[in-house]
Amino acid sequence: MALFSPGSGMLRGVLFSAFLAFLATGLSVWGPLRTLGFSPLVIGILLGILFANTLHHRLPASWEEGIRFSSKKILRFSIVLYGFRITFQEIAQVGPEGFLVSLIMLTSTFLLGSWLGMRRFGLDRDTAMLTASGASVCGAAAVLATEPVLGAKEHKAVVAVTMVVLFGTVSMFLYPLLYGALFRDASGFLHLSPAQYGIYVGGTVHEVAQVVAASGIQGPGTPMADNAVIVKMTRVLLIAPMLILLGLWLSRQAAKSDAPGARVTLVIPWFALYFLGAAAFNSLQILPGSLVDRINAADTFLLTMAMSALGLGTRFSRFKGLGLAPFYTALGMFLWLVIGGFLVVKAVTELL
Repeated sequence: MALFSPGSGMLRGVLFSAFLAFLATGLSVWGPLRTLGFSPLVIGILLGILFANTLHHRLPASWEEGIRFSSKKILRFSIVLYGFRITFQEIAQVGPEGFLVSLIMLTSTFLLGSWLGMRRFGLDRDTAMLTASGASVCGAAAVLATEPVLGAKEHKAVVAVTMVVLFGTVSMFLYPLLYGALFRDASGFLHLSPAQYGIYVGGTVHEVAQVVAASGIQGPGTPMADNAVIVKMTRVLLIAPMLILLGLWLSRQAAKSDAPGARVTLVIPWFALYFLGAAAFNSLQILPGSLVDRINAADTFLLTMAMSALGLGTRFSRFKGLGLAPFYTALGMFLWLVIGGFLVVKAVTELL
């Protein structure tokens, strides 16, 4: 425990990450940022990036270990706690339509984004897959969860988070406009019922907060809003099997390596299994709701710490050579989510 002694750089690095998270949390409830729906996670990474590219030389080198601890260890613990936001009962309420839409959109978007990034636009594997995970599952939190499985460098995760913020914000404003102009009053093929629109938003919009905003047209507690949030949380739950399958695929790729002396390491993201365990425990509803709310609030703060630490490790100079490839990759996935997601929701909800 000497690493966390009062005078250690390790502790000070963790506390500095916590300070940025505290600042981000305060800013997230400030009028303009609250109106835009910016979560503390997004503000935290922006604060970290701002500091990293202006005053990083003022940061003692001994603090770096604490910052890495925040972006790695605290991150994994906070992903486990994320399971307390989900119950299997809520997911069952939407029925097979919501689960099937979530599964189809997650799988297709991740595969499309990985293919576009690596094959069409020349991105490296880690940046392509991190960007794909953010679009296909749950935004910034999914990027953070995927980063340790890939063993990716921090600046690549920041690129992915940036794309999530950009296109997720566009979605938050675009979807209500589409509903008002096309889906609500149109007859025939373009029409979506409020319940269908909720499934559409939950199955295709990036961040949980953005889903809440995009589905809040008729107010909270409506079929539209409830379906959107529950389908979104189904996508969040599916991150665990996705990460396990990704780990198995990475191990298989290592086995095929022709490099002399290459070792095969089975990559199992144990924190993803613990995440499932937390969701299962939460489904038993043993803990009082007030305690679960406190756990979720603490988890949001820990996730914000991890995002702030991620931003602190980011220098714009590391982005040289990427060009517009991440943008084009994220744009391709965005178009699929908007157009392909609509077609998937229509097909699934009308066939089942």
